[in-house]
Amino acid sequence: MSPYISNAAAWQESWDRQQEAYLPDREHRFAAMLDAVDAVREAAPPRLLDLAGGTGTISMRALRRFPDAEVTLVDLDPALLALATASLDDRATIVTADLSRPDWATALPHRRYDAVLTATALHWLPAERLRALYPEIHDLLRPGGVFVNADHMPDDGLPELTKRLLARAEEHRAARYAAGAVLSWSQWWEQAEQDPNLAPLVRQRHAIYPTGHSPEWTPPISWHLTALTDAGFTEVGTLWRGAADAAVIAVH
Repeated sequence: MSPYISNAAAWQESWDRQQEAYLPDREHRFAAMLDAVDAVREAAPPRLLDLAGGTGTISMRALRRFPDAEVTLVDLDPALLALATASLDDRATIVTADLSRPDWATALPHRRYDAVLTATALHWLPAERLRALYPEIHDLLRPGGVFVNADHMPDDGLPELTKRLLARAEEHRAARYAAGAVLSWSQWWEQAEQDPNLAPLVRQRHAIYPTGHSPEWTPPISWHLTALTDAGFTEVGTLWRGAADAAVIAVH
């Protein structure tokens, strides 16, 4: 039995609260993603790829919505993967792979998926790598399958309003941190490093990311729509928007 089984639920709850401090409408984007999967799934159980899936947030919600789904989660972070493994048990295939490498998909158990889903993760990749990743994702989808990426994607037409929305959100978040209502990103990792089971995995994480992730790269939504069109998707558009965040969807 995994050593993380006894406290995985608590860590998942802690992760959710930490993430929700940044993304108050986090569950809305997940619901929109799964609505899209429901719209395109065929008679067979859906085969889903949770890309940069971390602790398994999307996978767990997908399995609640589609209990018979065949789910693959891929990530590189050893600490987050351990929590995903403990939480998902044998209900998903967990894969360790580096999305910054063009051969990442060779580690997957399947060559075709009904949907590829990701949230608040791909902004760690530089522009040239993300542009190359989109056609790689296209090649993993069956005809009619969908890719959804929910992330920080400002609206090109609202630059000044977006600045105001982000400043307002930052003030609210800072007040919650000051009051101890939630943990910040750095505080969450400090807590994880105090856990005797997670600590060695957090140290492995530091070795993988010695200077942390690369700087966040958050182009406007138009960049994503153009890159997805260039990747060969037949339909590309905005599935969901909340302030400076959005979910783009692309149909194979």
